[in-house]
Amino acid sequence: MKPVNPKKSLGQHFLKDLSIAKAIADTVDRFPEYPILEVGPGMGVLTQFLVPKQRELKVVEIDDESVRYLRMTYPELEECIVEDDFLKMHLDRLFDGRPFVLTGNYPYNISSQIFFKMLDNRDRIPACTGMIQREVAQRLAAGPGSKTYGILSILVQAWYDVEYLFTVDEHVFNPPPKVKSAVISMKRNDTTELGCDEALFRSIVKTTFNQRRKTLRNGIKPIVGVDCPLLADPLFNRRPEQLSVGEFIQLTNDVKAFLDSKE
Repeated sequence: MKPVNPKKSLGQHFLKDLSIAKAIADTVDRFPEYPILEVGPGMGVLTQFLVPKQRELKVVEIDDESVRYLRMTYPELEECIVEDDFLKMHLDRLFDGRPFVLTGNYPYNISSQIFFKMLDNRDRIPACTGMIQREVAQRLAAGPGSKTYGILSILVQAWYDVEYLFTVDEHVFNPPPKVKSAVISMKRNDTTELGCDEALFRSIVKTTFNQRRKTLRNGIKPIVGVDCPLLADPLFNRRPEQLSVGEFIQLTNDVKAFLDSKE
């Protein structure tokens, strides 16, 4: 069967280098106790190295041309292929509700959405590995004070330990992307409860980082108003990228107490 044509609308960049494909596939060996869900297998460049691991495996692919290619080229995958949109799937229906490792060569245009879905299903996804745009990988792994530290950094690091594994150059893809890629590994940390109102935590993180050049005092006013006594605290002289996850949790609790006092 002829190769699949990469589709720009789906953010497809097919990896050509098999040694890199194997290295990415091998990242799931860090978590041998779980079945594997691969997102966006395309023509199966990672899948061919996942199958021999003799672990329960499913692959999710939205592109019908890729699904046909996989079925023709890897008939042993027939029972493993889920033709669906990962972002719309009910993940509790996979693996009889058991936890699984998420992996893949993730489409650039939806990688952040994939990780937000991971967060929403964090009790079902104890680990995640795979390849993404280098800029997103750097953002995921960044610490306070870094220029790349932001919304995704904090929301993911609240629940996962993130490790930047290695960089992948553009020339090993078809078509070559305009940016470098990177492989990451994320493992659920020991946090079981965030220790604050999670919806408010997300709102504060997103609101302040949407005005990241402003101090917290100015960035958080849409939530607390201009006359909030909390704003006198020296903490609010800082910018959002200077706060750790723990400091954002404490900030959330302080804001929650203030908002509750107004009711």
